[in-house]
Amino acid sequence: MDDLDAEEANQPLSALLSDLQLLASISGGTASSSDPPPLSDSLLSSLYSHLSTSNGPSTLVSRLSSIDLSLSSLLRHLSTSIDSTSVRPSLLAAVSYLSLLLSPSSPLVSLFSPLHFLFILRSLRRSLKNQATSPPDNTKHKPKTKSNSKSKPTAKFEQNRQPSDTSNLILKVLQLISDLLTRIQLESYNDTRKTLIDSISEIMNSSYYHAVSNSCLQILRIIVSEPGHGNKGEATVEILRSLAPLMLLSVKSPVRVGVIGFVRREIVPFGNEDEGVKKALLSLPRFLANKAPERAEPRAFAVQSILEIAKIFNGEELLGFVDYVVKLANGKPKLRLLAVDLILGLLSFSKESDADNSWRVVCLKALVERCSDTVAGIRARALGNITQVFSEMSERREEIGMEVFTDMVRRRCSDDKAAVRKAALVLLTKAMGLIGTVDVSLLEVLGSACSDPLVSIRKAALLAISEVFRRFSDGNVIREWLQAVPPLIVDNETNIQEECENLFLELVLNRICQFADPRPFGSSTTSDQLFPESLLDLLKGISDGEVAPFIKKICTSLGKKKKLKPFVATSLQNIITASDSLRQAPQGAWWLLAEVSLYTPKAIDWGFLSQHWELLGDAGRKEKVCGDDGEIETVSWARDRVSLLNTISNVSMELPSEPAAELAHSLLSRIEKFNMHLSEVDAHVKSLRTLCKRKAKTTEEGNGLVLKWSQNLVSMATEALNFYLSEVSETRKQGDFATPQSSSRTKGKKTKSPDTMSQAVVAVFTVGSVVIVCPTVNMQGIIPLLHTIITSGSNNEPILRKLSATSASFEVVAPSLYVQSWSTMAKICLVDDKTAKRYIPLFVQELERSNLAALRNNIMVAMADFCVRYTALIDGYIPRITKSLCDPCEVVRRQTFILLSRLLQRDYVKWRGVVFLRFLLSLVDDSEKITHLADFLFSSILKAKAPLLAYNSFIEAIYVLNGYQGQSSSDPANELFAIKGMDERSKSKRMHIYIALLKQMAPEHLLATSAKLCAEILAAACDGLLNIDDTTGQAVLQDALQILACKEMRIQASTTSDTSEMDEEPAADSPAGATSAAALALKGRIITQVAKKNLIQIAIPIFIELKRLLESRNSPLTGCLMDCLRSLLKDYKNEIDEILVADKQLQKELLYDINKYEEAAKAAAKGNKGKNVVEERCKSVLRDASNFKATPPLSAMSLPKVKGYVSGRSGRSGPSHPASVLNSIRRKQSFESDDEH
Repeated sequence: MDDLDAEEANQPLSALLSDLQLLASISGGTASSSDPPPLSDSLLSSLYSHLSTSNGPSTLVSRLSSIDLSLSSLLRHLSTSIDSTSVRPSLLAAVSYLSLLLSPSSPLVSLFSPLHFLFILRSLRRSLKNQATSPPDNTKHKPKTKSNSKSKPTAKFEQNRQPSDTSNLILKVLQLISDLLTRIQLESYNDTRKTLIDSISEIMNSSYYHAVSNSCLQILRIIVSEPGHGNKGEATVEILRSLAPLMLLSVKSPVRVGVIGFVRREIVPFGNEDEGVKKALLSLPRFLANKAPERAEPRAFAVQSILEIAKIFNGEELLGFVDYVVKLANGKPKLRLLAVDLILGLLSFSKESDADNSWRVVCLKALVERCSDTVAGIRARALGNITQVFSEMSERREEIGMEVFTDMVRRRCSDDKAAVRKAALVLLTKAMGLIGTVDVSLLEVLGSACSDPLVSIRKAALLAISEVFRRFSDGNVIREWLQAVPPLIVDNETNIQEECENLFLELVLNRICQFADPRPFGSSTTSDQLFPESLLDLLKGISDGEVAPFIKKICTSLGKKKKLKPFVATSLQNIITASDSLRQAPQGAWWLLAEVSLYTPKAIDWGFLSQHWELLGDAGRKEKVCGDDGEIETVSWARDRVSLLNTISNVSMELPSEPAAELAHSLLSRIEKFNMHLSEVDAHVKSLRTLCKRKAKTTEEGNGLVLKWSQNLVSMATEALNFYLSEVSETRKQGDFATPQSSSRTKGKKTKSPDTMSQAVVAVFTVGSVVIVCPTVNMQGIIPLLHTIITSGSNNEPILRKLSATSASFEVVAPSLYVQSWSTMAKICLVDDKTAKRYIPLFVQELERSNLAALRNNIMVAMADFCVRYTALIDGYIPRITKSLCDPCEVVRRQTFILLSRLLQRDYVKWRGVVFLRFLLSLVDDSEKITHLADFLFSSILKAKAPLLAYNSFIEAIYVLNGYQGQSSSDPANELFAIKGMDERSKSKRMHIYIALLKQMAPEHLLATSAKLCAEILAAACDGLLNIDDTTGQAVLQDALQILACKEMRIQASTTSDTSEMDEEPAADSPAGATSAAALALKGRIITQVAKKNLIQIAIPIFIELKRLLESRNSPLTGCLMDCLRSLLKDYKNEIDEILVADKQLQKELLYDINKYEEAAKAAAKGNKGKNVVEERCKSVLRDASNFKATPPLSAMSLPKVKGYVSGRSGRSGPSHPASVLNSIRRKQSFESDDEH
C-alpha cells in the first residue's frame, strides 16, 4: 500500500521530468544556447506546483541529472520565460528560478547571474504596472474626490486587504529575494544593488497591498544591515534617494508613514556606528526640501516628512538644519515658502528636547522678515504661521522687537493682496494682548479694512477692530469703531450683519448697562466725574450724524429679533435721571433711548417722561434769551426734546388716556405758535399724528382728527406767511430793501420784526411736515405764496425789477425763508404730481444758479426723491443734475455722489451718456471721503454690475478728461469735468483715473484697449485727425503713450493663478483643479501670443510713423514715445531685431535705451547712485545713438516679419501712402456690451 502511495506521489514529478527531458532534447541537451526557448505555461505551472512543496527544489535538482539536463540550462530557460511580456508566466518563472537557485544542493555563487536577476526585477515592475492600470474586481475603488480623499485617507488600502493571485506571486518573489540577499553578496555588483533599490522603491509606490510594502522594506533593511553588500554609507545614500519620492507623496498613504518609520527605526541606529550613514541622514531633510512640491497640499505633506526626519537631530545637528532653513528663507520663492512652513514646524518642537533654544529666536526673526516678502503668497503664509506660534512670540517679544513687528503688521493690513490683508488682520486680532498701545494710523487701517471689497477681509477686520475696542476704550478707539463697524449692518453678507449686531449688543449696550449706576458725588459734580469718560464718548459717538442711521438699523434689527432687553431702557433712564443735577443728560442718551423704547415700551416709566417733558420745556424757553452760547445750548436742548418726543410716540400705547390727551393738546399748542426750533417741528407733528391714530377708537376717526388739525395748521401757516409777505411788500414800497433789524425805524409806521420772519420760516417748515404726515390736506392757499418766494430769486435783473416793483428777492432778504420754501415746495411736489410737472424745471434751474450751498444740497435731495417718484420727468435732466458732482461745496458733492450712486444701483438712472464720464472725476476729488466712496463704487459695485463699462468708455474718457474739442461728439458742458494741463498734478490725476479703469478690465479687454489706443489716438495723430499742435491734443497723445507703457496695461505671460492666492488654489491632482489650471494656462498663452502679434502687426508700424512725424516737428513728445517703446519691448529684447526689421535705426536707439535703463536700475539698487539716477540716465539718447539721423518714412520700410505671415510682394513699383497703410491695420475690437455705453 505504501509503495502504491509513493508511486502516485511520484507521478507529477515523473511527468515534470518527462516534459523537461523533452525540452532538453529540443534545445540540445546541456549544450549552451544563445537564445533558449521559454517554458510553456503548463510546464511553468507544473514546475511551480512542484517547487512549492517542502522538498520540491531539492528533489528536482537531484533528479535533473537523470534526464541529462543541467541546472544551469534549466535556469537559462527560466530566465527567458521571466523576460516574457505575460505577467503570470513571468512571475511563475521568477518564483521557480529563485526557488531552484536557493536549493540546498544548488551552487548558488556560481549560478547567480546579475542579468537574470535584473530580468526578475523588470518582471516585478511590469506586473505591478499592469496591476495598477487594471486592478482586479475586488480591488476597484471609486474615483477619488476631494471629500473622499479627506474623510478616508487610507480607504485605498483598507478596501484591498485580500491580495489577488498575482499579488501573492509578487509577494513570493520578494520573499525569495530577501532569502537570496542573506546568502549572496552584492559588493561586487554595485549596479545590480542600485537597480534593486530603485526597483524596490518603484514597487512600493505602485503596490496596493501593505504586505508588499513590508517585504520591500525588509529587503532594504537587509541591504543596509547585512555585511557584504558594499559600503553602508553608499547603500544608505542610494536607499534614501530612492525612497525620497515616497516620503513626498501628496496623500495620506501608509507607504509614506511606513517609509519614514523605516528610516527612523532601521537606518538611524546605523548612523551612530557609520559616519557615511550619519552624513546621509543629515543630508536627507535638505534633499527632501529641494525636491518638495510647490502646491499647498503636497507641500504640507513634504514639510511633515522633513520634520519627522529632523526630530532625530539634536544639538549641533539641529542647529545646522535650522541654519539651512533660515538660508532657504532667503532663496527662491518656492524655497522661501517651504522655509516658512518648516520654521512653523521647528518651533513646535518640544523646548525640553534641547537646552539651547537660541535658534528659536532666529527662526522667529526669519518668519517676521518673510512677512515683508516680495511674493504675496509668502507674506500671507508667514503671517498665518506667526499667528499659530504667537505664544512663542509673546515670550520673546524683547528679542524680536515689538516696534518693528507692530509697524510690519500695520503695513500688511493695507497690503494690495487680499490673502495678506486677511492674514494680517487675523494676526492682529490675536496680537492685541502683546501690543501695548494702538496708534491712530493702525486704527485708520483697521477702519478702512472694514469696507474692503472682499467679504473675508471685512469679517477679519470686524473681529480685529472689535478686539481693539475690548482692550482699549479711549476716545480714538471708540470713534474709529463707531465709524467702521455699525455701517456693516447694511452689508450684503448676512453673516457680517449678524456679527455686527452681536458686537453692538456686547460692546455698546452691555457696556452702557454696566455703567448704569453713576458714581456718588456732590451737587457740583460734572458729567466727566459722574460717568466714565468712555461712556460719555460712546454715547456721543452713537448720536453722530454719520453713525446714527446705522445705529438705528441695528436697534431695529435687534428689536425685531427680540434681543433688546428692558434693562437697556432702564439703564438709559437711570443715566438721564442721574444727570438731572447737571441740567442736561449726556449727549446721545436721549437719542438711544428713543430708538430702544420702540421695542421695550413697558420699560419706560410715564412719570419719568412727564417730569423730563416739563424740565426740558422750561429749560428750553429760558435758554432762548441767552446770547450766542445760549443758542448753542438751545440746539442741544431741542435735540433732546426731539428724542423725548420720539420716545413718547413709541410708548404712546402704554400711556394713560388723560395724560395722552393733555400731551396731544400741549403738542398742538406748541406747533401753532410757530416759535420752535426747526429740528423740533417735525418731531412734534409726527408725535401728534401718532397719538391721534393710536388713541382713536377707529382708523377713520384717527385719520379725521389728523386731517382736521393739519388743515388748521396749514391755514394758520398761510396767514403767518401772508402777513410777513405783506410787511416785506410794504417796506419795499417805502424804499427799504434791506432786512429790518431789531432797531429798525419806528417813526410811527408799522415795521416788521425778526420774530415775524422767524415765525414765517417755522410756519413754512411746518407746512412741509404736515404734508408728509397728511398728503390729503388742501394746499391751494399756500402754494401761491411759496411760488412768490421761490421765484423772487430770479428778479435780480434791472428789467425784471421794474416789472415787479412790489417783489423782493428773498434769497437776499430772508435766505432761511427762501431755502425752507424750496424744501416745502419739494415736499408738496412729492404728493402732488400736477404740481411736480410744473415746478421740476424750476428746481433744476435753481440747482444750477443758486449761490446758497444749503439750498443746492436740499434741492439735490429733492431731485433724488423726484427721480424715484417721477423717473420719466427727471431722466432728461440727468446731465444737468450731474454737474453737482463738481459743486464747489464738498457737502454738496458728496451728497450728490451718494444719491446718484444709489439711484444707479437701483436702475433709476442708467450708466449711459455723460453720467459715467462725470463720475470719474470723483476718483481724484480733493475730499478723501469722496475718493474713498468712488474707489468702492468703481472697484466693487460697478465692476459687478457693468463689467464692460470701463472698456467701452475708456477712449472717450481720455478725450473728455483732457478737454479735447476736436471730436464732433464732444459736449461743451464736459469742460467742467476736464482736468486740463501738462503739469504733473493734472497728469497724475488723469493717470490715477486711467489706472482705476484698467484694473476693472479682463485680460482680453486690456488687449482690445491697447489696440484701440493705437488705432484711435496714435494713428489719428499720424493721419492728422488729432491735432498735436494743440495743447489738449498733445495731452491726449501723451496720456495714450503713458497708458500703453504702464504696468496695469501689461498682460502677464501667466494668468493662470495669482501668487497671493497660491495656497487657496484647488488641488492639482483633483479633476476640477487640473481642468481649471489647464484652461487658465491655455487662455494665458493665447492672450500673450495675440498681444505679441498685435504689437508687431499693429502697434510697431504706427509707432514708427508717429516717431517720424514727431521728429519732423521737433515735438517734446518724442522722448515719451521712446519711453513707451522701451517699456513695451523690454520683454522682447532678444527679438527686437526681428520686430523692428523695418527700422534699423530705431533698433539701435531702443537697445541703447534699454541697456542704459538696466544699468541705471542696477546701480540704483546697489545704492551707488542718487534717488533720481534712473531718470537721469534714461533721458533722451537720440543724440548718442543716431547722430541726428532721421527715421526713414514708413513708405521706405519693409513690413516686419511675423510668424505665419506670407509676403506676397515680389517688388514695388512705387511708394505706398502711409495713410492707406494705417487704415489697413486700423481694426477696432468689438465686444458685446450690456448697454452701459
